[in-house]
Amino acid sequence: MKILITGGAGFIGSHVVREFVCKYPEYQIFNLDALTYAGNLSNLKDIECRNNYTFVKGDISEESFVNDFFNEHRFEGVIHLAAESHVDRSITDPLRFARTNILGTMTLLNAFKNLWRNNWLNKRFYHISTDEVYGTLGETGFFTETTAYNPNSPYSASKAGSDHFVRAYGETYGLPYVMSNCSNNYGPNHFPEKLIPLFINNIIYNKSLPVYGNGNYTRDWLYVKDHAQAIDLIFHKGENQETYNIGGFNEWKNIDLVKLLCKLMDGKLGRPIGTSEKLITFVKDRPGHDLRYAIDASKINKKLGWRPSVTFEEGLNKTIDWYLQNEEWLENVTSGEYQRYYEEQYESGN
Repeated sequence: MKILITGGAGFIGSHVVREFVCKYPEYQIFNLDALTYAGNLSNLKDIECRNNYTFVKGDISEESFVNDFFNEHRFEGVIHLAAESHVDRSITDPLRFARTNILGTMTLLNAFKNLWRNNWLNKRFYHISTDEVYGTLGETGFFTETTAYNPNSPYSASKAGSDHFVRAYGETYGLPYVMSNCSNNYGPNHFPEKLIPLFINNIIYNKSLPVYGNGNYTRDWLYVKDHAQAIDLIFHKGENQETYNIGGFNEWKNIDLVKLLCKLMDGKLGRPIGTSEKLITFVKDRPGHDLRYAIDASKINKKLGWRPSVTFEEGLNKTIDWYLQNEEWLENVTSGEYQRYYEEQYESGN
């Protein structure tokens, strides 16, 4: 079986690639990634020489390249993770998000459809999305698979658009798809523009911890290795034309999460407890900031038997330990474009 994983050099994608390459030696796994700022082949150094793994650099929105690629390798399965994913960047450059997330997804769908047409036996297109397409919640309630879409940022709007096209191809052409919408991921290899790796990096170097608004925004957190295992399960056992919400059963207000992270980091770095908390700085809120996300993951639990394998504190400890043991990786990715972006995004907002 030949499986294409898009965005496999990124954070979540690299964990999914590793899961499939190691667990299914009889599969041929192709990793297609454009290697933009967040794509990093060092995330996969431990498996890059495996016989069942192939990396190809390419852009999912380049139609002729994608069509030739599909025709050459005749992929029977696609696991589509490639996406622009950072809300702050989407506010600055929304067209880039539309191009990658909507047009890129359509290009893949077209290539898959044209390759197999109505020969859908044992074929599957798996589209990975986000809980942000649902918009925002108040203090109570949860997102379910039937929650109406109400995206509030260019990022979430672009992901909502891609979701709609996947469903449309299923209804119009009979294309066999599954989809999942996940909550915030954290764990090893996460590019430090997102909250947890950003703050781990800043605490190491005694830099300020920029918290948006009053810090009361609430998110559900999912350990990335648990997400990869859920993707494996949905790809193999999920029902066609079905959507599965994947959540960590872990709601945290940003400010409470940051304070816990500070406490754990102080302990691991041998600093007096409370040292890192003094680095917290409240910065101007971003436009369209959703108050709360919370996933109801009961469907995947009941239908496929999945649930997270670690508590949030266990996962956070594993994550911190990984970054402290891989400071060279952190130093390599926190240079150049990232440093310029960080200064524009946070330091100017203090």
